[in-house]
Amino acid sequence: MLNITHEVELMMRQRRFVTLPLLTPSSMLACLLTASLLPSAAQADDVADRLAESLSVNGQSMPVEAVTETPMDGVYHVRLENGESFYSNADGSHFLVGDLYENAPDGLVNLTEQEQNQERADALSAVPESELVIFRGADEPKATVTVFTDPTCPYCARLHDTIPELNERGIAVHYMAFPRAGMGSQAATTLQQVWCSDNRSEAMTQAKEGEAISSAADCDNPVAGQYDLGKALGVQGTPAIILPNGQLVPGFVPPERLSAMLGLDDE
Repeated sequence: MLNITHEVELMMRQRRFVTLPLLTPSSMLACLLTASLLPSAAQADDVADRLAESLSVNGQSMPVEAVTETPMDGVYHVRLENGESFYSNADGSHFLVGDLYENAPDGLVNLTEQEQNQERADALSAVPESELVIFRGADEPKATVTVFTDPTCPYCARLHDTIPELNERGIAVHYMAFPRAGMGSQAATTLQQVWCSDNRSEAMTQAKEGEAISSAADCDNPVAGQYDLGKALGVQGTPAIILPNGQLVPGFVPPERLSAMLGLDDE
């Protein structure tokens, strides 16, 4: 699976594809790749099922997680197990790599982004609060953001310093772990110590301030799972803020701007 994904990524980097416009009159382009379809013993009636079962590149089965229909006739959205996605025709002989837009009366609508946002929102809603480090104010929050964080990240510490103001504005923060250097890093160990602490929020603040945490890192904790989830959801760095609608906002965002993005300034 990893070799297949790597090969597709390499082909994309080297631009060994033909581009064509996704929409007219816009100038957005997508990548055209050729692929082959493995023979399938079962003749499935549903095209999406056939693609999910038999899609391949260079004779090797692709790690397909899901295939769904799109508003375009004969075009299907393929999502791989590593979170990457592309579009395919019905027989898997051509791929489109890029975003799919609807040319709506009010302007262009990024359907790919909409679907990705919904997938993120659904995935995060399935994470129990017991596996999060939560900072909320005394009152019921008006909005909640999920933040993938790393204690060695300077901008994560800067964001953490704004939490009192965020809470005052009615914004709750749900922290999830994302050690940028991987599970073998010191950041991963520190995050595990945070999750193993009796008071996670206090331990998280200590970690952000560079203080030592007394708790061990050997308890049953969700750090590795959250790291994998973050990668699957498109997180590439920290802090990574995910809004209630699933939109991914990379990097530090000042409280006033985040409040505006959440529509709280209108209240």
